[in-house]
Amino acid sequence: MIKHRGFPGRMPGTDFQFTIRRENKKGATPLIARERYADRRPADRRADAAFVEALWLYFGDQPFERGNLDAGRLSWLFGREVVALDDPFDPEDYEALLQLDVVRARASFPEAFDGTGHWEGSA
Repeated sequence: MIKHRGFPGRMPGTDFQFTIRRENKKGATPLIARERYADRRPADRRADAAFVEALWLYFGDQPFERGNLDAGRLSWLFGREVVALDDPFDPEDYEALLQLDVVRARASFPEAFDGTGHWEGSA
């Protein structure tokens, strides 16, 4: 499992996790496309925006390995703002290739692209 050095481990000042510390020996938690409802808590929406911003600043529009990125946080974006590149895609593979769909991410989380540094503690 690749560890994305320099990627934020969590949203500062919160318990919203962005990365995991170690590989699960039983296998990676599967990525699933979780439904985001309009009544989600504002703190959850801010965490999603901060995670998208971190993905954008760290990877840009380039493909990346899932690695140590948190499955729960990725699942809130998976299939929409974060897309699978592998065909067939294995949702339990730490080496699965993903990519930020920048157009959808900008439409869903414009605040993640405004340059205010949400994931650096200004959330």
